[in-house]
Amino acid sequence: MIPRYTRPEMASIWEPQTRFKIWFEIEAHAADALAEIGVIPKEAAKTIWAKAKNAIFDVARIDEIERETKHDVIAFLTHLAEIVGPEARFVHQGMTSSDVLDTCLNVQLARAADLLISDLDKVLAALKKRAFEHKLTPTIGRSHGIHAEPVTFGLKLAYAYAEFSRARERLVAARKEVATCAISGAVGTFAQIDPRVEEHVAKAMGLVPEPISTQVIPRDRHAMYFATLGVIASSVERLSIEIRHLQRTEVLEAEEFFSEGQKGSSAMPHKRNPVLSENLTGLSRMVRAYAMPAMENVALWHERDISHSSAERMIGPDATVTLDFALMRLAGLIEKLLIYPANMQKNLDRLGGLVHSQRLLIALTQKGASREDAYKYVQRNAMPVWRGEGDFQTLLKKDPDVKKHLTDAEIEEQFDLGYHFKHVDTIFKRVFGES
Repeated sequence: MIPRYTRPEMASIWEPQTRFKIWFEIEAHAADALAEIGVIPKEAAKTIWAKAKNAIFDVARIDEIERETKHDVIAFLTHLAEIVGPEARFVHQGMTSSDVLDTCLNVQLARAADLLISDLDKVLAALKKRAFEHKLTPTIGRSHGIHAEPVTFGLKLAYAYAEFSRARERLVAARKEVATCAISGAVGTFAQIDPRVEEHVAKAMGLVPEPISTQVIPRDRHAMYFATLGVIASSVERLSIEIRHLQRTEVLEAEEFFSEGQKGSSAMPHKRNPVLSENLTGLSRMVRAYAMPAMENVALWHERDISHSSAERMIGPDATVTLDFALMRLAGLIEKLLIYPANMQKNLDRLGGLVHSQRLLIALTQKGASREDAYKYVQRNAMPVWRGEGDFQTLLKKDPDVKKHLTDAEIEEQFDLGYHFKHVDTIFKRVFGES
């Protein structure tokens, strides 16, 4: 985790103290269940809770023990025994390390998902507000980076809203898929521990029992989780790139907020750069990169190996922390985005009406011209305008082949900008509902 791109609430999920507290809760809830079915004394389970429930675990002491044992869970259990006393012999009965590690990881991933879902809600709220604000603000749509036909800036934001709505749905599903618990013992057969213990721990930790584990929870669940984060990051980058392009000097239809005292360049005092959206592009690349090791972690040897462990110690915190930061930065960027309708109109007018070429094409075919001829008539009048050699509407009115089919008034009718926006309300209702 890089402090520069880390928010405290997400970081706290991955702190050692949090991890050890979750480990303790798993062990203590398991002890409760073992006591309930008569495997260990009920007083022992009570003592475990009483002695360690509010304990601040000594991370340095656990690290010290691990340097000798070379085993993190044993190091923790040894330290827990120092806190609990003799009743600690009833801790971890019938369990294996993965029962603790995997269940803990899934608790952390579920908690991280809850924060990320909240982040997405903030992004969605910002997009919706700005989309309605610019629902009918005309701007040019571009394909291949070239002027195509008119759209509205509200539609641009509505596209993003719909995409992040899908992102939220996927993340909710990924959270559900990863929120499982395994307390099934060595190789997952429950030979040394009753399945009722797993059911109890799962309920207590807000998880569901893994239907069948080996000695680990199957990693296809985690692969889907991190892949989902990667897809969300791609959506972050898509919107960021749009903003970067719109902020280019020769476009300048939208611009990141530039605060008082902010500086854009160490060399050029005039610069106002799209640094936030550029930063989001870079962060998105990292989140996507974390998805690949998660997918490679699916293929473990037999009932268990630990090739996944080292990767997960990095990608778990880093992917969630990075995406959390990126989503909150994106929400703020959209909330404060400077939007320039006058520049949008100027760019719309830049090609002298060429953006209405399709309407001319259709109008000619409806008046009897073949599509091939109509395309030829429109294109031959459009090309001089590209070269700066005339006005599109004027050239069309002078073209004898066009005049065979369309009057001047009918030609002028095809240049109505509002025509392109007649279904904006329909699109908005599809995206936002009736609000």
